[in-house]
Amino acid sequence: MRIISSLLLSGAVALALSTGATAQSQPAPAPAQGPQQEDQPALLVADKVFITPDRVLVAEGNVEAFQGDVKLTADRITFDRETGALTLEGPVRIDQGGETTVLADSAELDDGLQNGLLIGARMVFEQQVQIASVQATRAGGRYTQFSKVSATSCHVCASGKPPLWQIRARKVTHDQQERQLYFEGAQFRVLDVPVLYLPYLRLPDPTLERATGFLVPSVRTTSQLGTGLQVPYFIKLGDHKDLTLTPYVSSKTKTLGLRYRQAFKNGRIRLEGAYTQDDLQPDEDRGYLFADGWFNLQNDFRFTFDIKTTSDDAYLADYGLPDFDRLRSEIALERIKRDTAFRTSFIHYKTLRDSEEQDEIPSRIFDLYYQKRLFPTVIGGEVRLGFVTHAHERTSDEDIVGRDIARATFDAEWLRNWTFTSGLRAEFRAGASLDTFDIRHDSEFPEEVTRTTPRAALTLRYPLRKREVSGATQILEPIAQIGWTHVSDDNVPNEESTFQEFDQGNLLSLSRFPAPDQREDGLTGVIGVNWSRYAAGKWRALATIGQVFRTNADPNFNRTSGLQGTVSDLLLAGQIQTNNGWTAAGRGLLNGDFSFAKAELRAGWQQETAGITGSYLWQEPDPAENLDDETSEIRLTGRYRVDQNWNTRALARYDLAESEPIRYGLGVTYQNECVQVNMNVSRRFTSSSSIEPSTEFGFTVALTGYSVKSGGQQYKRRCS
Repeated sequence: MRIISSLLLSGAVALALSTGATAQSQPAPAPAQGPQQEDQPALLVADKVFITPDRVLVAEGNVEAFQGDVKLTADRITFDRETGALTLEGPVRIDQGGETTVLADSAELDDGLQNGLLIGARMVFEQQVQIASVQATRAGGRYTQFSKVSATSCHVCASGKPPLWQIRARKVTHDQQERQLYFEGAQFRVLDVPVLYLPYLRLPDPTLERATGFLVPSVRTTSQLGTGLQVPYFIKLGDHKDLTLTPYVSSKTKTLGLRYRQAFKNGRIRLEGAYTQDDLQPDEDRGYLFADGWFNLQNDFRFTFDIKTTSDDAYLADYGLPDFDRLRSEIALERIKRDTAFRTSFIHYKTLRDSEEQDEIPSRIFDLYYQKRLFPTVIGGEVRLGFVTHAHERTSDEDIVGRDIARATFDAEWLRNWTFTSGLRAEFRAGASLDTFDIRHDSEFPEEVTRTTPRAALTLRYPLRKREVSGATQILEPIAQIGWTHVSDDNVPNEESTFQEFDQGNLLSLSRFPAPDQREDGLTGVIGVNWSRYAAGKWRALATIGQVFRTNADPNFNRTSGLQGTVSDLLLAGQIQTNNGWTAAGRGLLNGDFSFAKAELRAGWQQETAGITGSYLWQEPDPAENLDDETSEIRLTGRYRVDQNWNTRALARYDLAESEPIRYGLGVTYQNECVQVNMNVSRRFTSSSSIEPSTEFGFTVALTGYSVKSGGQQYKRRCS
């Protein structure tokens, strides 16, 4: 039998709202004042619905009541219209939006629907955290008090087997409006063994995303700082900002870490830092500060900043923070649109390397970049107009080592391509650049230099396509280019282009220097070929071979760039991806002696239960890049899921040239529906005058459901 009864459903929904926690960020209204919910259509479904001679409405037999996102089920419901008494006979279940579930053996409410009693009550949050009690009392339309409580997020077995952990309390009060749980006379138990007693304890309602309180503590042990405890404390400062304070105390350090975050309508900021006094550098204040953020401004402009500073060179390594060798701080203003690009920035560098002097590196850098794209119909193709300024300064004023440079570049280029009926594709480009330099504190170069660089290039491509019987597609594309540039004056120092790379991205460039302070000169030719194969699924393979020929050798190219001499090294590059999780990519420069001056290889294999990635890097000695010895290094990272609860991970970096390790690391995680345990150990072997080798141990325990929300698939413990 099905009947619509708004009056009965008003009481049922009021009970659900009065005992459940809302998931909205704003405080929930009192249940009796919920017109938005009560205005929705109400539906009652039961085996039998009737009215007694005493004007009592009775629904019994598989009773289900619906209104909005609330569903109530019970064996029997009675509603006395004269007294306003609502009685539910159980088992009673009230679900609200899949987030909060109330279970009870029976329930009674008064005529105001603000106060009531639930016998054998349980409240379940987000199908994980549950509070079980002998009885629950509803008061004031806001508070629910549970008596003789057991609270846990672990799977509870019907056999009475104790959960992995639970909180036993004499009384628990749930504040629906503030979404807080207040425990009185609380005991924290592990396998039903009391391990901690707290007279009073406050925990956020698990439906509350952000609440002031302690976060997951961790134990950290290092060979330099000893064993210490980190206890983060989260402070909610509003709906859009918060502060986290993290005291870190050990026998050798007293540190207070902080993190501040704030979101705005048009941007956000984040500050992270710490203040330290330790035994590593006694009687000195140590610390660091990182700050970053962005703001969207009017007219599509965007302002960004990223600031990094530290008290000394060793602080980041001593405290396990990102191991930078230089700190790069930048503020920038940019606007990127379809036909225009604008960006200006100021950058500051602080070196942490023992081999560098802060006064002798370009520490203050200013850049401005502007480009405009035009599409003229008269000549066709695309015209690009650009303006670039760059300036960098050293704090030293000494001759040569204190050199400062300012550069302005004006550039114009026309590009057009044609595709012929035979499939041949031709690309032509022509342009010119004007560079002006202002050079200070270097007697080896003139103070002012102005140069022009006209250029032109013609590139021919002939792509060939083949369809295999299996459905796979192969594409073979031979490439040839002839180019010309003329640099009117090359008497400028190489400041911005000290490191060069020869790869697929600049094979067809007219200048393979990374910045305009250096430009290639003369007639050049390029030959190469691209090959690719695409098959069903994720299978694909790509390969590139290329070589550059020039009439004049350029002495500004480094030894390992592969671009010295009139004939470059042979560029070999490729990558492959298979359907069973394998990926590999490699690049190398093969010289005339059939040996590699520079090579790198990356490979990986990823499956649901396991994965491994690795890379190998090789480079010959190159004094121009501050490499007096050859580089040969291998890096491996891996993960393996032992079973549904145990996961392991590992990291290794090894210097093959020196036959010594750089870093090792191992981590183990245990996780089920109610607890997450992380253990890790790492060893850093590198050392310098300010950094010592160190070993670090880490250990954290998190009670998931209350303090941690874990993503991914969850597995519950079995009761058997």
